Amino acid sequence: MAEVRPLPDPAAAVEGALEAPLGTPSLAAIVRERLRADPAARAVVVISDNTRPVPYRGEGGILWPVLRRLLEAGLPRERILVLVATGTHAPLPERELERMLDPRVLAAGISIRNHDARDPGELAHLGRTSRGEEVYVNRAYLGAGIRILTGLVESHFIAGVSGGRKSICPGLIGERSTHRFHGAEMMAAEGARDLALDGNPCHEEALEVARMAGADFIINATLDKSFRMTGVFAGHLEEAHRAAFDFLAGYVRVPFAQPYDAVATHAGFVGINHYQSVKAALAALPAAGPGGRILVVAANTDADPVGSLRYRSVLALLTLIGAERFRRLIFSPDWTFIPEQWEVQAWARVLERVGAEGLTYYSPQMGARDCSLLPGMDGNRLLPEERRHRAEPGNVQRVLDGFLREVSADCGERLGREPRVAFLADGPYGILTPAR
Repeated sequence: MAEVRPLPDPAAAVEGALEAPLGTPSLAAIVRERLRADPAARAVVVISDNTRPVPYRGEGGILWPVLRRLLEAGLPRERILVLVATGTHAPLPERELERMLDPRVLAAGISIRNHDARDPGELAHLGRTSRGEEVYVNRAYLGAGIRILTGLVESHFIAGVSGGRKSICPGLIGERSTHRFHGAEMMAAEGARDLALDGNPCHEEALEVARMAGADFIINATLDKSFRMTGVFAGHLEEAHRAAFDFLAGYVRVPFAQPYDAVATHAGFVGINHYQSVKAALAALPAAGPGGRILVVAANTDADPVGSLRYRSVLALLTLIGAERFRRLIFSPDWTFIPEQWEVQAWARVLERVGAEGLTYYSPQMGARDCSLLPGMDGNRLLPEERRHRAEPGNVQRVLDGFLREVSADCGERLGREPRVAFLADGPYGILTPAR
């Protein structure tokens, strides 16, 4: 990615964004006005889960300054809820919340709760979108008089970028509402891709749901490759988010002139499990030429390094029947939508391009049984037998070396030359763009 100057004083930038936001009065002014209209108003502040490196603590943390303004405006802590927008992800345990959040948030005694997309009691019917989807959204969020969204704007393989409207959709919607939002047709839409908002049906659906649910204020951050804050964008749901998108797109595009024989990449912060790591494979796909190969190395540090039981089930189906038959199956009228099938469909897209033998996946944290579920080739085959499925120092380098030897031998045999190899230093965060 291009170099971008980190903010010299992130804390001051956060304060400035909250006091002089885009398209709205200051956060403090909004809260005071709502409390004048309804002295018993409650506030919900939405945060992301641990799949996004949102700066919620440390220098420039964006959460505590928001909560501090709510408290200073006279809102008692009992009427403030921090709501984790988990979508269909697993709920965050207390120890993970303690790791993520500013200690002042925990010390203030403010309630923190995970959204549960599968609990009908937590959901309220919001209406129907123009595409015909019945929408259910977190009841506590809809019932709040003050609704604030926080998050990170980074590239996203189907929604264009994260942040903004995604805090609500899919972050706070019911599981059934994801059937269209992440259905097979939406995933296959041409406009649903990294760094695309205009003409992107996934973005448009999420934005429509967010407009229906409403948000009084957002604060989103952008980061550089070292997770240093590069920008803070606060204010109106759409205006602040679009400003963050425009800024981010200016430095995350990575131009390339011609396809490569092999692409090696890593899954970055987001790749806590195989489910999330597909973002790295998709980001590498544009650079893989005919007969090309892709290596994805991922630190799958989640409690389940593969993903949920439903993800595992659909993934095993892809591995067993192959990408072409899997695609036909999920588009069949007889197919029953299974939540989290969307990431498996994304893996199928990778396999359709490079084939099962063209994709190598390696995670030091993953055992032999889990690896047997995965589509493509197991990176452990490139290790000496006594080192396989063990998180030993040097194994990542050994896998990379073995991958390069395979690629070199293949290119020498097929093409009579050394391979052209790309290493994507920024993993899923740098978005490959053909050079003009």
